[in-house]
Amino acid sequence: MPSITRRSLLAAGALLAIPACTAPLEEKPQLSVFAAASLTEALEEASPQFEEAEVLLTLDSSGKLRDQIKEGAQADVFISAAQKQMGQLAEASLIDEASRFDILENKVVLVVPEGNPAGIESFDDLATHLEAGDILFAMGNEEVPVGTYTLRILEHYGLSEDDLVARHLITYGDNVKAVTAQVSEGTVDAGVIYASDAFSAGLPAIAVATEEMCGRVVYPAAVLAGSAQPELAASYLRFLCGDAGRAAFERVGFTPLA
Repeated sequence: MPSITRRSLLAAGALLAIPACTAPLEEKPQLSVFAAASLTEALEEASPQFEEAEVLLTLDSSGKLRDQIKEGAQADVFISAAQKQMGQLAEASLIDEASRFDILENKVVLVVPEGNPAGIESFDDLATHLEAGDILFAMGNEEVPVGTYTLRILEHYGLSEDDLVARHLITYGDNVKAVTAQVSEGTVDAGVIYASDAFSAGLPAIAVATEEMCGRVVYPAAVLAGSAQPELAASYLRFLCGDAGRAAFERVGFTPLA
């Protein structure tokens, strides 16, 4: 019987120390989601909990995202802050119409910087100050849904956007986050944003616009027609309607509709 030497024992131990080969972990598929900038905080909270895919978020104004999709940007899901942009993609056959539904409702609010130096207490006050020409007001531009809602509020009070621009009383933001930043930084006296963005930025909502003033603020969602993984995209939207998604949306002030 061959003797077992110390050297052979050491060699055997070295072999045992080599880790066993394991199969590499299967990488998750990537899901590209284009969504309105006002959804930033909620989607950044909820999306990592979606276990079926790695979610890649592109967050900007709904108008910019619409244009990128029309120009051929590859994405799987679109969530808009207004029906207009989703409708335009539908007209171009760029969404799966059967997947389209209203996922959330938001509110349009009036916000002011810390200390409220202009003393604005309501939309009535805002209209009075704009008529007097003694404040600087921030709103979204024409391609930003919150800008459309704001324009309706101005029209409700009989105010002309062109006149306010001519008198240098308005500054614009290219998405709702840009408008929010102007108010937070105190570079304007007031601004109109969404309730969710006011909450996320720690800005108190001085007043909430009524449906009569600007209509309902409803967010539609859909799977894009060009998605290579429509079932996965639909699964993500179902996830957002579940407990994790609803909790993230409600935490920042959205009202889930689905």
